[in-house]
Amino acid sequence: MKIPSLRPVTTLALLSIFFAGCRKAPNDYVQGYVEGEFVYVSSPLAGTLQHLLVRRGDQVTAGQPLFSLDEIMEQAAHDQAQAALVLSEADYKRQEQLFRSGPVAAQDFDRARSTRDQDRERLAQANWNLLQKKQDAPQAGLVYDTLFREGEWVAAGKPIVMLLPPPNIKVRAFVPETQIGALHVGEEARVTVDGVPEPFAGKISYISARAEYTPPVIYSRESRSKLVFLVEIHFDPASAARLHPGQPVDVRFVRQ
Repeated sequence: MKIPSLRPVTTLALLSIFFAGCRKAPNDYVQGYVEGEFVYVSSPLAGTLQHLLVRRGDQVTAGQPLFSLDEIMEQAAHDQAQAALVLSEADYKRQEQLFRSGPVAAQDFDRARSTRDQDRERLAQANWNLLQKKQDAPQAGLVYDTLFREGEWVAAGKPIVMLLPPPNIKVRAFVPETQIGALHVGEEARVTVDGVPEPFAGKISYISARAEYTPPVIYSRESRSKLVFLVEIHFDPASAARLHPGQPVDVRFVRQ
């Protein structure tokens, strides 16, 4: 039996479906990942970690105590500065009274006042040093990690706690050159995460002005498809708190 040949109309329909499947829709998903910008909390002074008040995975509020270092030397310096100020204040008041009555030279009064002022500055510095041995959370967020254990020596400025505030969580996506021109800062995006049925709603906060990859040849229509541009997307704090740095995502841009 002779097999009938495909009619021209059927052939055109199949070709149309094939090429339609090869074309990318305007709102195709692009790949990306979740990134977190950490807040590293440290003390400007060195010391032994005396109390670590949080653990990895804790949620903290702004102003919540995080850790404290030993403060023996700072407390001693504070007490010494305070005692010196008591003496210089008393001497200043005595010299002031004598100066007003006349027999004391002006330079003695000025010297007493200068000593009193210097002792005030020393006490203020001692107070500041004492306060720096205890650090609170500058923002609310997740304790992503703790970098020292109690009893360990911590150098000045060395981070002890890593915080991840929800506003610091974002998605970085890479958009082909053919689509980047249609995107604008402030436009909406939908981010799909494995295992989560509903997409996360966010907004474009940054579009890179430079391609991430440049072919070493003159731009042609074929090489343009290799160009991708970085786009960053931010979310409201509640949504951002459910995202995890390093998590792969798919992004679809909702154009107006």
